[in-house]
Amino acid sequence: MNLRQVFVSLLIFGVAGLLLFMYLQAWTEEQNTVSGEKLQQQITMQDFVLPPPETQRKAAQSRHIPPGLGRQEVAMMGSRQWQGKADPFGAVAVSLVSGLSDQQKISKSPFSQFKEVYLPPLLQPLNKTLVTGDQWKDVDSIQEKRRSFLYEFCKKYNSMKKLRTHLVHIVSRIYVEDRHKVLYCEVPKAGCSNWKRVLMVLNGLATSVRNISHDDVHYGKHLRKLDSYDLRGIYTRLNTYTKTIFVRDPLERLVSAFRDKFEHPNSYYHPVFGKAIIKKYRHNANEEALETGSGVKFKEFIQYLLDSHRPVGMDIHWEQVSKLCYPCLINYDFIGKFETLEEDANYFLQLVGAPAELKFPRFKDRHSSDERTSAEVVRQYLKELSKEERQLTYDFYYLDYLMFNYTSPIV
Repeated sequence: MNLRQVFVSLLIFGVAGLLLFMYLQAWTEEQNTVSGEKLQQQITMQDFVLPPPETQRKAAQSRHIPPGLGRQEVAMMGSRQWQGKADPFGAVAVSLVSGLSDQQKISKSPFSQFKEVYLPPLLQPLNKTLVTGDQWKDVDSIQEKRRSFLYEFCKKYNSMKKLRTHLVHIVSRIYVEDRHKVLYCEVPKAGCSNWKRVLMVLNGLATSVRNISHDDVHYGKHLRKLDSYDLRGIYTRLNTYTKTIFVRDPLERLVSAFRDKFEHPNSYYHPVFGKAIIKKYRHNANEEALETGSGVKFKEFIQYLLDSHRPVGMDIHWEQVSKLCYPCLINYDFIGKFETLEEDANYFLQLVGAPAELKFPRFKDRHSSDERTSAEVVRQYLKELSKEERQLTYDFYYLDYLMFNYTSPIV
């Protein structure tokens, strides 16, 4: 074997060794990645079962800790950091399964290797000690019926569907007012702008609701959300503050959102949503429409809404309330409706001990000259849709209709 053959052989062995090393290194990294992904998936998809209240109390007493808080701690899942550092309690998946059979409860351990957080499982009576006079008698009676209806609905239907989601996401739409211990879940197009004005006054950030502009309400970041607290802060407020949600007939809310975002100039919704909608659903769209995203038709908007492969994601203004505020995971103490907004809101302010001079504002936040979106206005918009599209749109909001006992529209 001459020198050249020796050199070639050594070169081949060297290359082969290098390739083997690179392969083994890649294989090791892949195994680590897969293991990490599997662990994250196991934690994320872990079933969390809500034991009966008596089980919670006994377990808490045996561990000398508040009901619903375990000793174990899990690492924060997901990319969100709490207060700039990993939260020691972790992001927690929560399921309300109060309707499980005894056998099902036995078959699932109430305390798994991952920490469980128990949201209030029972319908608690409203504290009415601050309410004066008999003028609220009828409003209170309606309120109790709404609360009972939602509670019974969730107890009946929620046992059939295990909901797995991070606690931080569940409470991400809830605003906090610490002075009067109020939690308000924001439902856009159901009086949320004026509600945030009220919260700012309650919190001492303004002296009057009329002095607060639209931009201050929505972009000023004056109000704190519940997901900005650590887990103990979230849990404490969920169990001790008065929680409220204000809702609206789903199709009225949908049409109101469309009119607000697409029938008026808008520097965000036209280029972000309008352009994508026109591009996908309008045949032979002209260059101006494709460039600006202005002039979206209601039928095109509905095609986008019902499309399982939307060209752009969902938005809080037309997202289902069931996915914004999780009414079957969080037992709201007060359920207001846009249809009776003023009297519901003012009764709620009495309940939480708001200053007597503070009343819920009547004025419309924007486009004050426009006719309010009523049932008749909704009917006019629905005429643009086919019967199938009308039915599918109702189906999209079916759960919201059921939860809040709204009358089904004639489609």
